[in-house]
Amino acid sequence: QVSLWESGGGLAQAGDSLGLSCAVSGPNNYAMGWFRRAPGKDREFVAFIPRRRGSVDYEDSVKGRFTVSSDSAKNAVYLQMNSLKPEDSAVYYCGVTSDYSDYREEFEYTNWGPGTQVSVSS
Repeated sequence: QVSLWESGGGLAQAGDSLGLSCAVSGPNNYAMGWFRRAPGKDREFVAFIPRRRGSVDYEDSVKGRFTVSSDSAKNAVYLQMNSLKPEDSAVYYCGVTSDYSDYREEFEYTNWGPGTQVSVSS
């Protein structure tokens, strides 16, 4: 059984940076995704990082500002968020998937962490 736990959220002002971490316990032969859910909205794709081969990918609004990375030795995935905007405010989740043909879709992911809140003020 895979368990995930996000950390690193908090309060920020527009233009600030925050770094999120996702610790994974259990077997991890999965690709990882970051999603977020703003109040009143559906959970949406933010970033994807494959386990081995392949390219990372980002939702258009975060390209050039967010960077996803992984550390296989620590079994962790990270999301560095720069130039934060108020519209980035949301609960951020990491998820795992072993079949990532539709990695931008929430249904592709089998396990999720509880989420970490990011709040950005203008």
